[in-house]
Amino acid sequence: MIPRILTSNEVYILPLKDNGAPDVPGEYIYLAPRSNEPVTIRFTIEGTSSVCRQGSLWVNIPDRGSEFRRDQFREYKLNPDFNRTIEISIPVYEAGAFAFYTTYAELPELSSTLDPTAPTEVKSEKTRLYYIDVAPRLSLEGRPLPLPALSIFSVISKFMGKYPTDWERHLRGIAGRGYNMIHFTPLQVRGASNSPYSLYDQLGWDPDCFPQGEKDVQQMVDSLEHNHSLLSLTDIVLNHTAHNSQWLLEHPEAGYNLTTAPWLESAYVLDTQLLVFSSKLEELGYPRELKSTDDLIKVMDGIKNHVVSEIRLWEYYALDVDRDVDAAIESWAAGKLSLPERSLNGDPDSLKGASLKDQAAYLTQNGLVGNDKLGERFRRRIDPQVSAGLISVLFAKYRGEADEVAIRSKLVQILDVVNVPFYEEYDKEIGEILQQLFNRIKYVRLDDHGPKLGPIDQANPLIETYFTRLDKSKASDQFKPEDLVLVNNGWVWGGNALVDNAGPNSRFYLRREVIVWGDCVKLRYGGGPEDSPWLWEHMTKYARMLAKYFAGFRIDNCHSTPIHVAEHILDEARRVRPNLYVVAELFTGSEDMDYVFVKRLGLSSLIREAMQAWSTAELSRLVHRHGGRPIGSFEVDEISKGVLGSAPTSPGINGESTREVVRRVKPVPIQALFMDCTHDNEVPAQKRDARDTLPNAALVCMCASATGSVMGYDEIYPKLVDLVNETRLYTAESSSVKEVKIGGGEGGIGGVKKLLNQIHTIMGKDGYDETHIHHEDQYITVHRVHPEARKGYFLIAHTAYPGYGNGNGAFNAVHLSGTKARHLGSWMLEVDASDEAKREVEGDKKYLRGLPSRVVDVPGIRLEVKSDETVITVRDKFPPGSIALFETWVPAAEHSSGLDNYVTSGAKDVMAELDLVDLNFLLYRCDAEERDGSSGNDGTYDIPGYGKIVYAGLQGWWSLLKDIIKDNNLAHPLCQNLRDGQWALDYTVGRLERMSQQPEFAGLAKPAAWLKERFDAIRSIPNFLLPRYFALVVRTAYKAAWERGLELMNEKVQSGQWFLQSLAMTSIQMTGLVKSGSLWPKKLVPSLAAGLPHFAVEWARCWGRDVFISLRGLYLGTGRFDEAAEHIFAFASVLKHGMIPNLLSSGNLPRYNSRDSVWFFLQCIQDYTRYAPDGLSLLTRKVKRRFLPYDDTWFESEDPRAYSTESLIQDVIQEAMQRHASGLKFREANAGPGIDSQMRDEGFNIEVNVDWSNGIIFGGNQFNCGTWMDKMGESTPRDGAAVEITGLLYSTLKWLAQLNAEGKYPYKGVTKADGSEITFSAWADLLKSNFEYCYYVPVDDIVNRRGMYKDLYRSGKEYEDYQLRPNFTIAMTVAPDLFNPEHAMGALVLADKALRGPTGMATLDPIDLNYRPYYINSEDSTDFATSKGRNYHQGPEWLWPTGFFLRALLKFDLMRRDSQEGRVEAFQQVTRRLGGCKDMIRQSPWAGLTELTQKDGQYCDDSSPTQAWSGGCLIDLYMDAADYGMD
Repeated sequence: MIPRILTSNEVYILPLKDNGAPDVPGEYIYLAPRSNEPVTIRFTIEGTSSVCRQGSLWVNIPDRGSEFRRDQFREYKLNPDFNRTIEISIPVYEAGAFAFYTTYAELPELSSTLDPTAPTEVKSEKTRLYYIDVAPRLSLEGRPLPLPALSIFSVISKFMGKYPTDWERHLRGIAGRGYNMIHFTPLQVRGASNSPYSLYDQLGWDPDCFPQGEKDVQQMVDSLEHNHSLLSLTDIVLNHTAHNSQWLLEHPEAGYNLTTAPWLESAYVLDTQLLVFSSKLEELGYPRELKSTDDLIKVMDGIKNHVVSEIRLWEYYALDVDRDVDAAIESWAAGKLSLPERSLNGDPDSLKGASLKDQAAYLTQNGLVGNDKLGERFRRRIDPQVSAGLISVLFAKYRGEADEVAIRSKLVQILDVVNVPFYEEYDKEIGEILQQLFNRIKYVRLDDHGPKLGPIDQANPLIETYFTRLDKSKASDQFKPEDLVLVNNGWVWGGNALVDNAGPNSRFYLRREVIVWGDCVKLRYGGGPEDSPWLWEHMTKYARMLAKYFAGFRIDNCHSTPIHVAEHILDEARRVRPNLYVVAELFTGSEDMDYVFVKRLGLSSLIREAMQAWSTAELSRLVHRHGGRPIGSFEVDEISKGVLGSAPTSPGINGESTREVVRRVKPVPIQALFMDCTHDNEVPAQKRDARDTLPNAALVCMCASATGSVMGYDEIYPKLVDLVNETRLYTAESSSVKEVKIGGGEGGIGGVKKLLNQIHTIMGKDGYDETHIHHEDQYITVHRVHPEARKGYFLIAHTAYPGYGNGNGAFNAVHLSGTKARHLGSWMLEVDASDEAKREVEGDKKYLRGLPSRVVDVPGIRLEVKSDETVITVRDKFPPGSIALFETWVPAAEHSSGLDNYVTSGAKDVMAELDLVDLNFLLYRCDAEERDGSSGNDGTYDIPGYGKIVYAGLQGWWSLLKDIIKDNNLAHPLCQNLRDGQWALDYTVGRLERMSQQPEFAGLAKPAAWLKERFDAIRSIPNFLLPRYFALVVRTAYKAAWERGLELMNEKVQSGQWFLQSLAMTSIQMTGLVKSGSLWPKKLVPSLAAGLPHFAVEWARCWGRDVFISLRGLYLGTGRFDEAAEHIFAFASVLKHGMIPNLLSSGNLPRYNSRDSVWFFLQCIQDYTRYAPDGLSLLTRKVKRRFLPYDDTWFESEDPRAYSTESLIQDVIQEAMQRHASGLKFREANAGPGIDSQMRDEGFNIEVNVDWSNGIIFGGNQFNCGTWMDKMGESTPRDGAAVEITGLLYSTLKWLAQLNAEGKYPYKGVTKADGSEITFSAWADLLKSNFEYCYYVPVDDIVNRRGMYKDLYRSGKEYEDYQLRPNFTIAMTVAPDLFNPEHAMGALVLADKALRGPTGMATLDPIDLNYRPYYINSEDSTDFATSKGRNYHQGPEWLWPTGFFLRALLKFDLMRRDSQEGRVEAFQQVTRRLGGCKDMIRQSPWAGLTELTQKDGQYCDDSSPTQAWSGGCLIDLYMDAADYGMD
């Protein structure tokens, strides 16, 4: 049998939000594959997100072997599933800019009624496009070359000399300096200006360099790779062509001429007249040479008089009044009238009395034509039919009925008013035109920083022309003169990169705002190939030709290239060369706009330049920006390395077994090509000090990005090479030797640059991406290291800016903690930058030469290696222009298996035997629980400057670390605490070691040993690395513990969504061994806390009501049936008065003051019998009784009667039912201030009875309600019949009746107080027949809120019956057949609008006079309603009712749905309402859902931050959803 091939497959998890957007900050998705294998993008989206409604994901990533087409998308159906996360895995085989979007049907507003005529298929919505950029995989000499390993060298081809002789020398010298890619400025035939960027023929090669054309190019590229190990990159110029390009005479439509762009006519007229004026300056008496601003002002007067006035520019703005009046009268006479109804308000006569201004406004709004853009003169006009309509209103409908002279006069007046804003517009623009002309002329003629062009003549006219005027005699006769006037290209300062500067909606050329390139004609692509077919075809051939030979493109003036054109061109180029490296010169002026170009074009890098830094501090900032992550950064990839099966919807890759390496898509900055200097910017000898050439270059080479330089930089050329006018040829010391030797030497920095480039390439290939940059006065230090091996390189650079002199400057000793170092060398650059040297170099008529220079060794560095650190000191001579370079390593990180591998391995095995109680201690335990278990000795860890972590266990650390890691926040107080000492490590291990000595926690010994071994391995590393490694260890342990917790739960949780799993983990969080809070007086068992930290220990931990509201979700919904049974037994054992206690107090001092707890208890027993394996057997299991059955006598737990008798669970149930049927009346044991200091004495009296006329149970009084809204027994009495108790009672009656009928419960009914008997079935029927009458408030009632269910029936205050609260949803959930479905949906929709907050349900209707939504327990004010927190249940938004509300909504919404689409909508309505809770559990340091919030979800400081029932009731929802199914 042939073994299957096992391959590693990189999988990137890309979560989508509810609206289909990628859940990645900034939405920039950049993937840099780490091998040549395909990578997989795994889209994940919650199964009933809004976009899953008739939803599809559309992706244009092509299948293997298929060609990428930007507009061809593959569809992946988003099949809704409430209990699962949808996963769609798509392999990516090539680099490029891919896109995706989703389509879906908009979820309608929740409504109480369904429209029976609504179509099943509704209109599909479409999200915007989102982009996924996959970096190209470059290789050199058969080995991968990651983009951060690129060292690029720019040359201007026309200065290279003859090919191949001169070229080969230079190429050898470039490769010899350690560069691995060469950038050629355009190699095509140049235009008349000789600029490399003004191309005469895009498809022709420069004959001076390549006399044999394409053959020479092929030979050169082959030589580059095979002989010099150089990849090649060239410019692609898409915006313009040379103004003398021959093909313009054949295809003038490829430019913006007066035919294709008639809106430029006014700009052309102005430009032409300016040239005429320029040629006549002397003749008109104006100075030809401007020597002062006064001269310029005279010329500006001449422009006003001889240009602006003569060309009547205003005619391009205004109406021709006479023309429009004539046309209006003619139309009126012909009976062609138009009176737009919408503008007359139904009253045409209103125009008669209107002012001229209003009449003019009427014509402008309804009849103005030609206002969309500029064009020919008087393009704006008024529709004659609209004017004729106005005539008919103001004068008469027919000719002969009015005086035409009067009509004409009136219309002239009105149209003159219409023209007013147009003349104002003209005046404003003339002002701008004159200002632009003044500024430009001043710059080129007078300003010190300008070119000072001298006299104005034909060669240097007053202004640069904006237009190329082609020679008509050389063009075909088919072209008109206006076809041959083409606008020149240029750029606009601060312009919008997505706006066409010569387009119909732009006036830049008219306003003279363009900085124009007179040798280049701007190309007109239009909206697509159909607008300019020849140009699109021509430029596509050009792109494909370049891609055939070159590994990369530099997009010249990318910001001026129409983005849709660039998309097309790059798509075509990538068809030829899929792994095309694309860099761009992009100056949009906005980082957001940069992202638009980068995402849509899939740009590999943006060019950035170190020479832009005006100071050492600014240079430090740039190096920091491109240097990489800080040293000690947190590992952000959570990598899964197991052999995993593909997701169900995943296309397989080659049918091979794949070992998935799973990473989350993480936010990254735009990649840079960081150059020490570019070919179009000034060199250090001009901008700084020539000596800065060396430190500037070294700093760039230390950055974790592609880097680059330009011919002349290493050679110390004295100034920027003029790429247009220069004619001399390159020289370089490196080109004149056979081999460039590392180190010092004459003729530039080539020898040191070789070492720097080699180090840069090594660091880039091996992933050295952590860097520490330090700026100190004139110095910058850079330490760049490998994140795992901790090997690195350290640079000290003494920059050389003007005024730095020759001294060492101020530089303190460098202390490299825990790090060893080896000195690789120290060098300084000496340059003769004297005027004499510059004159000699610049006087060479044939060759471009560098200033006399040499790099010499510097002995002024002292390296002192100590046991725990290395100290580097600058001594003796280390002047500006010096650098020192070191190799570094961390001995403590040299672990045999790799430190990272060691600390992240083995955790799963040591967690494999832990039980859920072990996990409670390992992961959680709040401060009170920790102290309870340690006799007060231990609490949670206290971080100086931060405070205590919320849990002593791993979750306490992880709640901080997850955000610290995400933000790479090394400044967090936890990180500082770890750097300061190893107390956190000692604490984490110590608590586990101590607890594992106790028999019940013996299982913790293995995790304790694992943590100790991992922490011991990192104790000796430098303290600055400790936060990173502590985080790695904690994350590994936390993840393994989390996964173990899920393993111990049921399959639905294990395979469920993250939210369900997070909710399920709160069952571990809330259930633990607490000595003071066990379920039994003398037996220590795990107990369920009501919430943390407020309800963690002693009497406050275990509440009967809270336990049984939470139990279904936290225990039954997770498969924890033993814990569920233990809690049922514990509370069954203390049944008394037919009630279970609200406060258990371990059975010692139970307090019986809650009427509803027993009904939640009975509901849970019912649920247990349905969900637990062999659940009905619970009914016949025995439990020892704390008190005697059917006996109200109180005695202590030490009394011999305690636990002396036992009952079956079914007998306990029957006792509860019978005691209620008979009626309850007792006074709480130990009543008085000792058990409740806030209670009125009457509140201790408990009485419960059944009204047998309707079967409803009533109870409570105005001083103690006995339901969950029980704050101090006085603010929300809820006496009478609480709606949730009625629902729970019915649910229990119905269940018991069914069990009895099936022979599974021995009791048929109960005996009433009068001695008569009633069956459970009859009691249930009685309740059902009366429920709607007693509780429903009809929509036609006269009370304030209608169409709702009462919260109470027959309470002590009648208005309280009619208060809208969320409790009716509990009854709906457990007893849906009590409710009329239509009434139920109406009430739910009302509650959705009135009560539902972002996370919780308002406990009282906001329109109620008693509504007080802000709970502050400590308030001690004069407002009785809120003082001492009495408004606990009078408006604050509680989270646990949200679960019941959503369960009821889902239940009743599904009842009315009769189609698959309708069912999906019901689930989605619920999903939409879970967003706030999902955000909360994701963000909460307590990893749970809070007890309550203030109004609109605002944080409540007095709320318990994680509450059992808040999470449990939402697990209930998922249980229901699984039961119902989506089909």
